Amino acid sequence: MEQPARPVRLSQTTITELMVPSYANFGGKIHGGILLSLMDKVAYACATKHAGTYCVTVSVENVEFLQPVEVGELVSLHASVNYVGRTSLVVGIRVESLNVRTSVIKHTNSSFFTMVAKGDDDKPAVVPKLILETREDVKRFIEAMRVREVKSAVKDQMDDARSSIEVDQASELLKNERCVLQYIP
Repeated sequence: MEQPARPVRLSQTTITELMVPSYANFGGKIHGGILLSLMDKVAYACATKHAGTYCVTVSVENVEFLQPVEVGELVSLHASVNYVGRTSLVVGIRVESLNVRTSVIKHTNSSFFTMVAKGDDDKPAVVPKLILETREDVKRFIEAMRVREVKSAVKDQMDDARSSIEVDQASELLKNERCVLQYIP
């Protein structure tokens, strides 16, 4: 039995966390892995609120660290379900850091997490349809549809590129690359 459709606003989630010294790398900036872990948590919270069941991460798109995060800043991760398929959800995440002394807010990165809902039998579960109430909801849904199409085409091209490697032509293919070819075909 399919669950009733749910609006985007119902599952929107924000998590805020203080960046402590143990999160820092040798350069004094927050490890990217810490931020990725927090992003995964907020994606899970957002997706499960919409799906009403356990969800798992199946892919992460477009993680670019735009600005460093400093120890002592408050990082807020804003998540929203942008798209739903039959059993999958695309959660958009915007990460911002707040310097509490200067009140400066930095957009540090944005990303898209694709999640799949799981039933009690650990098989993919059907998720509720998404109610699009605002212009922004509609824009994000269409954008996610287009990104999925591009991602599928790129995956096909990547598979073709991997399966058609010509090692016998390595000297010609690698002549302008920054490598030393010692293998002789």
